Amino acid sequence: MTLNITSKQMDITPAIRAHVEERLAKLGKWQTQLINPHFILNKIPQGFSVEASIGTPLGDLFASSQSEDMYKAINEVEEKLEKQLNKLQHKGEARRADERLKDSFAE
Repeated sequence: MTLNITSKQMDITPAIRAHVEERLAKLGKWQTQLINPHFILNKIPQGFSVEASIGTPLGDLFASSQSEDMYKAINEVEEKLEKQLNKLQHKGEARRADERLKDSFAE
């Protein structure tokens, strides 16, 4: 898997790259293929902005966050991506549960 990290108005240090890769590895527990993950790091007047887009076989994931601390913004983006991935993977189960509830109320 190739990880693309783009930055505007700042340099990507090995520590930043390692932190992004570490947080992205946490998505591996969902056992799905991550297609072309792309992180964009921006320096803004209020701090830092981080955006991430990742393709998966189930659908595309997109998250963004702003914080005074860049590492905190990266962590927030990873948490948002994890929530989206969880929702995508359990979407079918939720629909089946709704149908069972509808059937039980109809009887």
